[in-house]
Amino acid sequence: MSNVDVYAVVYELNKLLKGSKFVKAYQPRKDIIVLRFHVKNKGRVDVIIQTGVRIHATRYSLENPKFPPSFPMLLRKYLKGGIVESVKQHKFDRIVEFNVKVLGKKNYKLIVELFGKGNIILTEENGKIIQPLRTEKWSDREISAGKKYKYPESRGLNPLKITKSKLKELLLNSDKDVVRTLALNGFGGTYAEEIVYRSGIDKNTPSKSLSDNEINKIYDSIEEIYGSLKEYNFKPQIIVDKDVVPIELKIYKNYEKRYFDNFNKALDEFFTPKLREELKKEKEKVWKNKIEKLERILNSQKNAIKSFKKKAKKYREIGDLIYLKYELISKVINTLKNAKEKYTWKEIIEKVKKAKKENKIKIINSITKDGIVTLNIDGKSVNIDINKSLEKNAEIYYEKAKKIRKKIKGAIKAMEETEKKLNNLKKKRDIEIKNILIPIKKRRKLKWFEKFRWFISSDGFLVIGGRDAQTNEIIVKKYMEENDIYLHADIHGAPSVVIKNKNKKIPENTINEAAIFAASFSKAWTYGLGSADVYWVYPQQVTKSPPSGEYISKGAFVIRGKRNYIRNVPIELAVGIVDYEGPRVMCGPVSSLKKFSKRYVKIIPGYTKKETIARKILKIIDKEKIFRIEDIIRVLPPGKCDLVS
Repeated sequence: MSNVDVYAVVYELNKLLKGSKFVKAYQPRKDIIVLRFHVKNKGRVDVIIQTGVRIHATRYSLENPKFPPSFPMLLRKYLKGGIVESVKQHKFDRIVEFNVKVLGKKNYKLIVELFGKGNIILTEENGKIIQPLRTEKWSDREISAGKKYKYPESRGLNPLKITKSKLKELLLNSDKDVVRTLALNGFGGTYAEEIVYRSGIDKNTPSKSLSDNEINKIYDSIEEIYGSLKEYNFKPQIIVDKDVVPIELKIYKNYEKRYFDNFNKALDEFFTPKLREELKKEKEKVWKNKIEKLERILNSQKNAIKSFKKKAKKYREIGDLIYLKYELISKVINTLKNAKEKYTWKEIIEKVKKAKKENKIKIINSITKDGIVTLNIDGKSVNIDINKSLEKNAEIYYEKAKKIRKKIKGAIKAMEETEKKLNNLKKKRDIEIKNILIPIKKRRKLKWFEKFRWFISSDGFLVIGGRDAQTNEIIVKKYMEENDIYLHADIHGAPSVVIKNKNKKIPENTINEAAIFAASFSKAWTYGLGSADVYWVYPQQVTKSPPSGEYISKGAFVIRGKRNYIRNVPIELAVGIVDYEGPRVMCGPVSSLKKFSKRYVKIIPGYTKKETIARKILKIIDKEKIFRIEDIIRVLPPGKCDLVS
């Protein structure tokens, strides 16, 4: 990014982030930090900083490591909850400052250096460095914890404040051509080319040979170009396959361009495809190693099966051959047995060797001292134990073939498992690569009832419940009407629940479902209880007027008259996607989700953290990837949960 780019992006970031709240910091890659802010009436805004390369708001989400590095954790520690007072550019340099005010703590500066290798430095308001992303040291400045931050010396001229006399002095005292002189003295290569192009002067003209008239033309070009910056008159654009700029440049007049309504978007769309390709190559390399490992196992299994089949066939054929050549083999065996009565095995072996040399015996290959004779029959080597019958010898081969066939079955099963794993691995690879740097899903606009706990009963009645003391008050005072029914779990720390009446009698089934809802969203869930008692009354029985001398806290109410109790209400819920004035994530009684949702999961009080369980639920119920993890977390009951298989 040039100093002009930084000027434009800082102007937009200051307008966007001023007054926003710092939420978190992430470090998805060694050279990338992502800052997350909450902007009023807009929601989540992520700012990506790639050291020495770029800074801008981004709509793309990078995968973060499971265990965050120390630097983003440090930023969270100091800046979480802080309010952004300003985003500034230091002079006209490639340095950006975030000024953050943290209530009850000091004010902090987050300084982003975009020149050279770049750096990100957290300092106190007085400039004392708390921690840099990277410790650095030069002869004139040092970036390390505990040191006072010193800005690098500005080089060249500030194009926004340049005077004609300063420009003339710069040009006439340079021993370089005009374009290099400008490029090396605060204007940068692109804008030096643009200035010279607009002035109509040959860019190779030696600076010191310029006439007063030519210097005036150069000055006028500078005023024309940088004048639009002073007035924040931007025209953000990507010069396809080449550059990204915040204003119209004549040197790019013949190039294909894509225009954007702000410079942050232009930068995001320019840099993201490059990073995506880089990430894609990295991911493909990792997946390639995993896939090749399984492919090697699969090939080994296929070769083993092939070898097993070959052996099984060979042993079966030898077994058959023993019966086929029964008489011949019997004759050989009987001859050897007769010889054994006269000679030792050693003598027999010597005689066989001698006979083979003289070509008198061809069928016998060898004999061992244990009486194992190897015969050559029809080109096959057949081992016969002369101490056993031929039937037994054949059986030995058949048994070997049988054992190998069993091995083949096991090997085929293992191979099929490997093939399944390989296919799943390839699918996972394709999904992961496809999802590299996909745009962040925008937050849906909530309906009025989604500000509360809510569900639709299986009879079609809307049931709402408070999230806290304030929303309990709102439900009773603003939304409860005379034909509704009010429910409350008989436990301290429970929501006010109201069944909204549609001008007809509320069925008992809906009351029972609302009771499950009231019990499950109470402290009974946090305590890990299996059931709780719930009562219901009519709206006219609910009052904010306490008995004389007593006080009613916010979110609490007095119930007058008879309470209708429902005993031992089960503590269990289900989460799924329903179509109610559009697709929505709903958490309510199992019977309700069973009726309205195609995919839902049951949950009970448990031991799994909300974020972990929410990821699992999202994966199961949202195959179309419409919703975010925050949509699931929002509807879950207080405390930890477990899935019911």
